[in-house]
Amino acid sequence: MDKLGDFPTLQASITSALVSTTRTAAQLANEDLPFHRSLDSSLGTSLDRQNARLLGLAQRLLGTATAHTESVRPPPRLSDIDAVEGNWRAVVDVVDSLLERADTALDEFTGAVRRLSPGLKEVQAPEKAPKLSRITASLRNLEMEKPQFTFDNVPKNDERQKFVPLLQKKPHAVVPREDGASGHPYQAEIEQYQYPASVYEFAEPIMYHPFETTGAAYVDTEESMYEMLQELKQATEIAVDLEHHDQRSYIGIVSLMQISTRDKDWIVDTLKPWRRKLECLNEVFANPNIIKILHGAFMDVMWLQRDLGLYLVGLFDTHYAARALGYQGGSYAYLLKRFANVNAQKQYQLADWRIRPLPQELLDYARSDTHYLLYIFDNMRNDLITKSDLSKPDHEGDKIRDVLVRSSETALQQYEAPVYDTELGQGPMGWYKLLARTPASLTKEQFSVFRATHRWRDDVARDQDDSVHFVMPNHQIFTIAKAMPKTKASLLGAAQPVSQTLRLRADELVAVIIKAEDDGREGEEMLDVMSRVEPQAARKPAKVEAAHSVAAFVPQTSSPAAKENPNMAPPSSLPLRSTKSAFWGPAFGSSVQGGRSASTISNISLTVPLPPLNADIFANPAEVSSTPVKASEPSSPILTPMSAEPLEAEEEAFVLKQLGKKRKRNEPLDGMAAQSDEVGFHDDEDDRLHGKAERKKARKDAKRAAKAVVNSADSMAANGVEEEAEEDQPFDYTSAPSILNPPRESKDQMKARRKKEINPYAKSMDAPKGLPRAQRERSGRSMTYKS
Repeated sequence: MDKLGDFPTLQASITSALVSTTRTAAQLANEDLPFHRSLDSSLGTSLDRQNARLLGLAQRLLGTATAHTESVRPPPRLSDIDAVEGNWRAVVDVVDSLLERADTALDEFTGAVRRLSPGLKEVQAPEKAPKLSRITASLRNLEMEKPQFTFDNVPKNDERQKFVPLLQKKPHAVVPREDGASGHPYQAEIEQYQYPASVYEFAEPIMYHPFETTGAAYVDTEESMYEMLQELKQATEIAVDLEHHDQRSYIGIVSLMQISTRDKDWIVDTLKPWRRKLECLNEVFANPNIIKILHGAFMDVMWLQRDLGLYLVGLFDTHYAARALGYQGGSYAYLLKRFANVNAQKQYQLADWRIRPLPQELLDYARSDTHYLLYIFDNMRNDLITKSDLSKPDHEGDKIRDVLVRSSETALQQYEAPVYDTELGQGPMGWYKLLARTPASLTKEQFSVFRATHRWRDDVARDQDDSVHFVMPNHQIFTIAKAMPKTKASLLGAAQPVSQTLRLRADELVAVIIKAEDDGREGEEMLDVMSRVEPQAARKPAKVEAAHSVAAFVPQTSSPAAKENPNMAPPSSLPLRSTKSAFWGPAFGSSVQGGRSASTISNISLTVPLPPLNADIFANPAEVSSTPVKASEPSSPILTPMSAEPLEAEEEAFVLKQLGKKRKRNEPLDGMAAQSDEVGFHDDEDDRLHGKAERKKARKDAKRAAKAVVNSADSMAANGVEEEAEEDQPFDYTSAPSILNPPRESKDQMKARRKKEINPYAKSMDAPKGLPRAQRERSGRSMTYKS
């Protein structure tokens, strides 16, 4: 072909060649080839040569198709005909990937999908970024040098005092900053902050710039940091997001920070040794004239304080706005799809953000977290204004104010250094929460080993600057505590899978376990230690609605013990664990009368009346239904009889219809004593219904007795014997017919016996006939549509 650019001509020639080849191949069946090979040897040689040529072309096509992909598997090798069948699945996978790539390219060309790729001119990546595997979770286990060891201020995990803010200067201060003072340095500024009036103004959302035509500036030098700061000072709203790593660091580390304005995006490398100099961004972050938009900023606020010394004044959290508006979802992925019609690539969220240089996929993902956020903020602000009712008093219908108040409360959160409590296990790194959430019962020795192992894991994690879960997962602590291994082999066998840290320090942990077991023999019980912690937790106000609390349905009574000890926990706040039941007492087997005194029972007042717990309650239901039971006496002073004159067992009738009828408002339940604060009323209508039921029962009993007498008389007349004689006459074994050798019956006797016998299969043929056998479809004809 002279002109390679003429695609229609090339397509027509390829199509005609394929059609002629297909027709020629179809003329000769594959199963006839061996026969023709036997007739002509030259034909066999020609076929072998052609097969080798086609296999070579197929191998080259497979290699070209997988050359520029992220597939880690090599293309299949097609050495012979049998290799094609053996690698057929791999060949199909390659073809499927080609079709998917073509489909994606067509979607991007037509504009159906927006490609998230920053401008290559503005992203400063000096080295070629490594390819990112499809399984991004494997990047979390990537072994690399820890960047925190190269910081100018290396993290210290052995702090035992309160966290001192890293702030050196305090721009936009209302209250001056005192050197070395603890506490939130911008607390006064956030509490006195008034959001600008633009937050309450309905305005047309400002559309973001197209992702593919704009770029992101990569900030990894001090000069570029100050250039970014000068541009950020000119903005009125900025979007901020962080990427955090917590696997190979004890307290975690901020690995990346994304900042966006209306016109530009920045990706800040926060793993540089001079990262503390990013504190200069407080000139923007603490500026009351610039609104900071974040999504789910609770942890971001903590991380900014801990690693960079940055504080937010004028925070707007879009997560609270989504909740106030009642959206179906509150995640950023939901908002991104709702307002920008962009699918977030959340598989990169679990990647290791310490990788340098960053792969292109991670750059796209990080940039998309803030690129669309200002446009989303504009739309959500308008929705809040539309759905707010500012005419209600006390800001009841002001949804914007609710979001701003909750955002300010989030900005006031203060980071605290984790201090380990060995005795009671309090704090974020303590053992108490782990043990309280797990239904485990440990002996004194096992409990001692549990606490010692937990403390050993925390010490090792602080020493190596690793996450405690990287050193040892939680479930292995319980396994070791119950097994209490004495050797290295038994320890490694119990703690599966074994981490690298545990394998290297196994002997150290075995010594800790042996010592803890010896100390536990004279140590405290688990419940004793837990009981010292739980009363403190019980005194804290429970964050539970009254309608969902059991104590809301139980009237509160004042007891002498509560008056003597005003610090006693209120009855509504129950401890997490208890050695005895609050209802049944210290032992479940004790009876109500023998285990509780009258003074104790008199203090109990339940809204639902309970029947006396006697033997009648646990009787067989069949016996109770057949035999009337006399109403038992009340077992406690608070249970009073239903009426002044209770019915006797002989006078009371058991009528099923009466038990199933609807009870009147003032009518007490049958068989149950009324509550102390309820009054029973004796109605004439009840007497009338009760008498009617008795008369009806008497008539039925009379009919049943008369019928029984008639049947008995007929039976005795037919047999010719009296009832008394039949009962007194003993059974005669000598005259009884033999079962093994029964006497022969005559034809008349046999016919009479068969007439009396019941044949269960006599009417089996009278049942309706089933469906006939299904008709088989014949080739060429349809049973549904008949011509």
